[in-house]
Amino acid sequence: MRAAPLVMVVLALAACGGSPPVATPPSAAPALDAFVVASERAPRERIWDGVVEAVNQATLSAQTAGRVLELPYDVDDYVPAGAVVVRFTDVEQQAGQRQARAQLAAAQAAFREAQADFERISGIYAWRLVAKAQLDAATARRDAARAALDAADAAARSSAEQVDYTAIRAPYSGIVVRRHVQVGEAVRPGQPLISGLSLGQLRVQVDVPQSDIAAIRERRAATLVLDGGARRIAAREVVAFPYADPQTHTFKVRIELPEAETGLHPGMTVKVAFAVGETERLLVPDTALVRRGEVSGVYVVDAAGVTLRQVRLGHRFDARWEVLSGLAAGERVASDPLAATRALAAR
Repeated sequence: MRAAPLVMVVLALAACGGSPPVATPPSAAPALDAFVVASERAPRERIWDGVVEAVNQATLSAQTAGRVLELPYDVDDYVPAGAVVVRFTDVEQQAGQRQARAQLAAAQAAFREAQADFERISGIYAWRLVAKAQLDAATARRDAARAALDAADAAARSSAEQVDYTAIRAPYSGIVVRRHVQVGEAVRPGQPLISGLSLGQLRVQVDVPQSDIAAIRERRAATLVLDGGARRIAAREVVAFPYADPQTHTFKVRIELPEAETGLHPGMTVKVAFAVGETERLLVPDTALVRRGEVSGVYVVDAAGVTLRQVRLGHRFDARWEVLSGLAAGERVASDPLAATRALAAR
């Protein structure tokens, strides 16, 4: 009896020249973008902690005596290359330079006189008007005057260096880490004045167990693992020391970093991954992973549809993660987890 009203509606539509509605099937689920997981040949790595240190670090010492007149930079200040970091009083040095210059002028005058006398005597001797002894004496006076001139010139150069030593300049750009003197202190040659280091070139020191040092020496490849594996910096050079520490029985390995902005500072600890062999590795993009707390998974696409599968992750390599278990090579994984979630809910 409930079907009578529906029959009457259909007959009414037919009488009006209309056609009854046709039921349409539900739209098919959209196709998912997926990629095939493939096994990749990659280095097998061992990771240890290392300490960042500056390649250029030095303590500047006094090369002349004096009293500290100026300390333009304090601890943690940035110092450009060639800038004066310590200045001494230079009264004695300036006086010594003026004295050396006066002695140099006197030596130059004496040499010119001896040279002129030698030329005059040698000209007369050519006409056999003077004895050979007079020529020899003139030659000796000229040579002695030349030697005195050379000595005076060296003394003048040394006095100029002493004046330059009253202004201590930075050998490279960097930051001040310690001041060993204060303004007004008297200093002597060899006394430490100021310590600094440069952030432009860094390296990392790592203590490696002796069981892996042979593989590290053979491959000489390492990368810094930063930000939990999201960023990696390849080592410019790997240097393994030829001897072990007698107490810890570990070898020191030095990692030379490229001259680039790394965000690292001396004294920091970092993870260093050394290549010690080769292995097969399954990698999936970070964007294909689904995380629920401590659990990670991917949407696997196969003939039966879409399935959420839990996976165990290893190390991170830039924007990809190593899958240790839960996936096999040749399986297809959805590239967009949100689209896979919608397709799974529509089933």
